[in-house]
Amino acid sequence: MRLRDKVVAITGGGSGIGLSAAELFASEGARVAIIERDAPSALAAEAKIRATGGEAVAFPADVSNPAEVRETFAKIAARFGALHGLYNNASIFMGKHDRPVDQLPEEVWEKILAVNLHGAFYCSKYALPLIMRSGGGAVIHTASSAAVIGIPNCDAYTATKGAVVALTRSMAVEYGPKKVRVNCIAPAAIDTPMLRESSLDSPGFDEQAFFRTAPLGRMARRRKSRRSRFFWSPMNRRISTAR
Repeated sequence: MRLRDKVVAITGGGSGIGLSAAELFASEGARVAIIERDAPSALAAEAKIRATGGEAVAFPADVSNPAEVRETFAKIAARFGALHGLYNNASIFMGKHDRPVDQLPEEVWEKILAVNLHGAFYCSKYALPLIMRSGGGAVIHTASSAAVIGIPNCDAYTATKGAVVALTRSMAVEYGPKKVRVNCIAPAAIDTPMLRESSLDSPGFDEQAFFRTAPLGRMARRRKSRRSRFFWSPMNRRISTAR
């Protein structure tokens, strides 16, 4: 119960890493605001957490839409009266459409930037005043191993995640003195619905070849842990700017 009575907003909280984080945070006592573009997934996540005794509220919203983000955080403030943490987890990986720069459709570039980078900016912009007003807290961004190593055929995704790492460093310096810690995590491939839809379930996808360079030779999958309810197997890199 390390997060008892803390209010945490999680974007992309309806599935994958975001849902696991929401369940874990709730199990530690947090009051969780689930921000998710897909309304049925958001409501299902809320119901799942409530069924286990946790507190969660679904806020269907598209993080790439600044008006929706602004309205969502106003609702969170009205509902909970405070905000202590933001987990900017929502992102998209368009494995079937992302390309090298010279072959990359402009609309694909714009869409990936809108969610992965603009979404992190919009949510941070409207969450930070609430966090500071609540006495401080933390912001976590989800970057990717693609942010620190070269990965072919996904230049738009790589660019956004590299930008998220840079944004994290800048925000850490800016908001540390204001009692807000800012960090990011950089997972490698995680077996989530997003990755399956964009890559893993594509005809001819060779998982063994794709993960040959990974230390464990495979993607990370959700497993049970003795210490906490969930964790992601150790194929991840962590980039910290905490001071």
